[in-house]
Parts: sequence; C-alpha cells; structure tokens
Amino acid sequence: MSLLRVLLAILFPPLSVLGKGCGSVIIVFLLTLCGWVPGVIGALVILNNPD
Repeated sequence: MSLLRVLLAILFPPLSVLGKGCGSVIIVFLLTLCGWVPGVIGALVILNNPD
C-alpha cells in the first residue's frame, strides 16, 4: 500500500481502488455515497488486502 494510494483513499476513495477491479470501485462508491468515513474505511480495507 503506497502513500499515494492512502492519500487518494482519504481524498477520493473510489479513485484509490481502480486497480482492484470494478466490483471494488462500485462498493467503495456506494459506501462513499452513504458517508465519507465509510468510503475511506472501505477503501483502506480493500487496499490493505494482499490479494
């Protein structure tokens, strides 16, 4: 997990998970629509997953 991805996850969560697949982007986008904090947490969890 690079520093750029972490900063992107804090500023705009869906953009930070673009390399993880379409499903991840949609999930993080929906979480971000529910609130900024759930979107950031979801993006960080997805980025922290080693798969």
